[in-house]
Amino acid sequence: MSSGETTLDLIRLFVLLLGASAVVTILARRINMPYTVGLVAFGLVAGAVAQPLRIEITPQLVLVVLLPALIFEASYRTDLVRLRSSLGGVALLAGPGVFISAALIAAALRFGAGLPWTEAFVVGAMLSATDPAAVIATFRRLRSPARLTTLVEAESVFNDGTGIVVFAIAVDFVSRPVGPLEVTLAFVSVVAFSSVLGAIAGYAASRLLPYVGDHLIEISLSVVLAYGTYLAADALHMSGVIATAVAGIVLGNYGREHGLSRVTEDALTTVWDFIAYLATAFVFLVVGFAIAVRSLVDVAPAIAWAIAATLVGRAIIVYGLLGGWRVARERIGVRGARRRGTDGEAPAPAVPPAPADRAGQKSSVPVSWLHVVFWSGLRGAVSTALALSLPLDFPHRAELQGITFGVVLFTLVVQATTAEWFVRRWGVPVDGPVEDAELEVASAGLEGVG
Repeated sequence: MSSGETTLDLIRLFVLLLGASAVVTILARRINMPYTVGLVAFGLVAGAVAQPLRIEITPQLVLVVLLPALIFEASYRTDLVRLRSSLGGVALLAGPGVFISAALIAAALRFGAGLPWTEAFVVGAMLSATDPAAVIATFRRLRSPARLTTLVEAESVFNDGTGIVVFAIAVDFVSRPVGPLEVTLAFVSVVAFSSVLGAIAGYAASRLLPYVGDHLIEISLSVVLAYGTYLAADALHMSGVIATAVAGIVLGNYGREHGLSRVTEDALTTVWDFIAYLATAFVFLVVGFAIAVRSLVDVAPAIAWAIAATLVGRAIIVYGLLGGWRVARERIGVRGARRRGTDGEAPAPAVPPAPADRAGQKSSVPVSWLHVVFWSGLRGAVSTALALSLPLDFPHRAELQGITFGVVLFTLVVQATTAEWFVRRWGVPVDGPVEDAELEVASAGLEGVG
């Protein structure tokens, strides 16, 4: 087959996938199903029926084309003003939480499914990145508080970055075992230098865009920022995902405050929403084309162990780390109030009202939101992309991919389809506006996160 025919086949496939994703999304919304679930189902059926459509996805395609789009769009929409009150909690979820999740999944696969430690940890690293896209859509439809949406989205952005760094280290460890100190230094240095690179690129773009005066060119430069930052970091053996995420956060916050016009903001939001939808749709469609249902059946016991470990790990992270942080904050606040009283000052109330940030929002996070955050820990596009990006000669590649895909399918089919019940039950204020609901929780003795 000539190169021209190959190119034409790729164009046909692209148009077919684009049309399929649009039709499936429309049908899924009509029956109140998350579109990602519909895309996966369509991909699985189409991949089984039409064998010629089964395609092999290269690591470069997944990592260089799909991931930067997904990460940049999510980070660009992250509002640091709303996030500030919950930043401490997000840091726990995206830092220690990633390692806890990866370690628990690895332990379950090692002792339950008999996988070697190194390969089990690779699966744990792939499944440590959350993707709450389906839940976020439910938040917006039910008009959940903006801070709850920001908290869940921000966790996803940050733990995608740290999870991918852990994944890269785990994959490298399979071929070149290293000690704990070297792993720690590698992780810290990659995160730090990648963040600096992304911040510099985002700052430069934020200062440049207001002088362009043409929203089409400004959109083009944002694409260059997203992919150029990724490629630059990758060339320096840093984390392209973290660099892209930080660049998106800087542009979405600092850039908005320093000159981005309303026309530019609206255009960037619309275009990047489309790019992220396209990337997500292609990832989930590709899952169906790239795997067979039989591959999931063959590793069903391992998938069950991984699912159990994923849920247990999520509970420990949310209720242990995040909940424990809230309790510590409460006790520190009470001790501080008592100390002020003994110093001759008027004692503060036992449960002080939640302070407001400069957006006029209170910093308390109702305890009921912990249940929503727990159930929002879906695994999706990023985990799928990492599984597909495993080197072609990686040991037990098909088995590890099958386990990852199985967990992703579980979270999409079970958690995504029941997320609305969780959000209606715990994520939407029942009586009065958000502020009244938060004050009611504060009166029960709960302090904020961060």
